[in-house]
Amino acid sequence: MDIVTQYQLNVVHPQARIGKNVHISPFVTIEGDVEIGDNCWIGPNACILDGTRLGENCRVFPGAVVGAVPQDLKYSGEQSILEIGNNVTIREYCTLNRGTKANWTTTIKDNCLLMAYVHVAHDCVLEENVILANNVNLAGHIHVGKYAVLGGLSAVHQFVKIGDHSMIGGGSLVRKDVPPFVKAAREPISYAGINAVGLKRRGFSTDSIKIIQDSYRILFVKGYNTSQALEIIEKQIPDSPERARILEFVKTSERGIMKGFRQINGNGSKD
Repeated sequence: MDIVTQYQLNVVHPQARIGKNVHISPFVTIEGDVEIGDNCWIGPNACILDGTRLGENCRVFPGAVVGAVPQDLKYSGEQSILEIGNNVTIREYCTLNRGTKANWTTTIKDNCLLMAYVHVAHDCVLEENVILANNVNLAGHIHVGKYAVLGGLSAVHQFVKIGDHSMIGGGSLVRKDVPPFVKAAREPISYAGINAVGLKRRGFSTDSIKIIQDSYRILFVKGYNTSQALEIIEKQIPDSPERARILEFVKTSERGIMKGFRQINGNGSKD
């Protein structure tokens, strides 16, 4: 075990598998069934609990509880996992729970940023480059697509899916699936346009962004029901990877997708 700084005030189980050049601050607890990759920084008073697999170049800030057992009455002590990728930042007082026998694993992939007081419940999957702002709360079995951004104080219902490159406004209550590439806000959660700025930053072409915008105008603005909108998108919108991702997401949604703001307020138009 090659540790840059090992304080006597820590409780580090001798069976914990700790990589090279890992900094462990005072008052840290690391249990035995834990793996920590190279070049990680563990801040004061953090707890890394059994079942945690932490990748390389991660930072765990003071007070975070990583790998706690699920807050699920069905959990019966099974040996489940919290798998965290590389270059993940876990800010102060985050609580990240292991999986249950439903999926066995909670997964947080590379380059994610979890700001202070974030809660990620059992069996969630966060794809690469996700940002959860302060006090975001994810219930169990949620899937968050890559590059998604959730604003502070947002709360997400269990089993919800949030699409790639989407952005959810702060304080949102997310009870329905949020398709890729969109902005979502208001109460109830509804379509607020496409995430054009984020898409441009990530190299999407003008043509691709137009296809996304035209697809969602049909789905959310024109006043069609979902089945009608999907049929029109397939007929009128040019085939592209972005169109395919939108269609697949909507067709496979189990909870149903959020609505357009006009659809909620009853003033949609088919013009």
